[in-house]
Amino acid sequence: MSHSTHLTFLQYVLGQELPRRIADTAILAIAANAVAYYVFHANLSDAAPVHMVLLYFCCVLAFMLFSKLDLYNAWPERPASATFIRLAASWALVLILGIFMSRMVHGIGRISHHWLLYWYLTSMVLLLLYRFASHVALTRMRKQGFNFKRVIIVGYGETGQEMHRRALQQPWIGYEVNAVVGSAEQTENLQDANIARINKLEDIHAYVSANQIDEIWITLPMSAAAQLRPLQIHLRNTLVDIRWVPDTMAIQMISRRMTNFLGTPTVELNRPAPSGARGICKHLLDKVFALVALTALTPLFVAIGVAIKISSPGPVFFKQVRLGLNGKKFMIYKFRSMKLHQEHNKVTQATQGDPRITRIGQFLRRTSLDELPQFINVLLGDMSVIGPRPHAMQHNQMYEELLDLYMVRHRVKPGITGWAQIHGHRGETDTLEKMETRVQFDLHYIQNWSFLMDFRILLWTAFKGWSGKTAY
Repeated sequence: MSHSTHLTFLQYVLGQELPRRIADTAILAIAANAVAYYVFHANLSDAAPVHMVLLYFCCVLAFMLFSKLDLYNAWPERPASATFIRLAASWALVLILGIFMSRMVHGIGRISHHWLLYWYLTSMVLLLLYRFASHVALTRMRKQGFNFKRVIIVGYGETGQEMHRRALQQPWIGYEVNAVVGSAEQTENLQDANIARINKLEDIHAYVSANQIDEIWITLPMSAAAQLRPLQIHLRNTLVDIRWVPDTMAIQMISRRMTNFLGTPTVELNRPAPSGARGICKHLLDKVFALVALTALTPLFVAIGVAIKISSPGPVFFKQVRLGLNGKKFMIYKFRSMKLHQEHNKVTQATQGDPRITRIGQFLRRTSLDELPQFINVLLGDMSVIGPRPHAMQHNQMYEELLDLYMVRHRVKPGITGWAQIHGHRGETDTLEKMETRVQFDLHYIQNWSFLMDFRILLWTAFKGWSGKTAY
């Protein structure tokens, strides 16, 4: 095997996601066994069987979840602190899930706390060292010019420019844009004089042959569909890899994932990120979390209930119809924070100094403790712990006509807290701009959901998001 072939293989191992997932899993297994020699002075297989069960679960979970937790997408361009935090949180989540599953499957046997701690820390060090070494090795190989692929981008609209930007931001992947095909208007902002401009589709084949081009990326917008047939004719004898990147960015929906449906490539436009197997896992975690929370908070529930009854006559809980997953109606529960009154088929949002709010109600709203009964909704399956906040029915009817993607929020379960709330977008929405901003944050959550994102929201809520100046 030649020197260049060795480098190409090494580059594949270091740069592609699947080998890195395998490497991370192997690192966890190696660290677990190495720590066992230090803690038990024996092989891990000679310790209590629950340790091997935990290792198997964690390795499988890491292989499946690390990719979903965004550990492999453009990680070298992140600050070192961000990489460390993301990796530490992801590995901690996998370990917690592994412990929980191990206890369920193999309840007999005590897991060594020393082994757990040393395994976690040793794995963190090795995972970080592996990433650092991979980044250094790939960067050096690229600087030496090994296996760079020269690319032509056909169609330099929004999608073409985005692909170019990503190639520049991820040089370790090894793509160099050598020429673009686009209108004068599209290429006028192209600053690099070394990138050629090809004006006619029929000139592409000759340019490929003359300049040792390796790949062609077709990123034509949907409005240019008529050019695809002649482009196919012009490229029929061009013997390089040709990729078609559909211009799904032009369609503003919550998803643009390509899947295989009935044997045909299909772009899903309205499927939220928390779906499929990950959606089931999120559902189960919600149930467990809600059950634990309700059990732990029972004394607080009793104290709040007594305070509400003393402060004003009426029920302890406030109930109201809201829209849930896919527009299904459900009854939301809150601690009552207002005096009994009639709305007359109109919902009036609480404002600062609202006379309807009781004294205990002011405290409950300011601290968001009035939302705690929604763990009952989570246990019933109507809500999630994390998700877009459910709005009053009248607000849904009003804003679905004013904001284009407002109702898309209901493609996932509503949550007790969410991405918008931890960023301060909670409380009264007295202007259209406030609601529009909140919806934008909700859509960002739906489009970019991950277990790590939920974990961040949960931590942020615990330390910051349960109180605020706009909650009254």
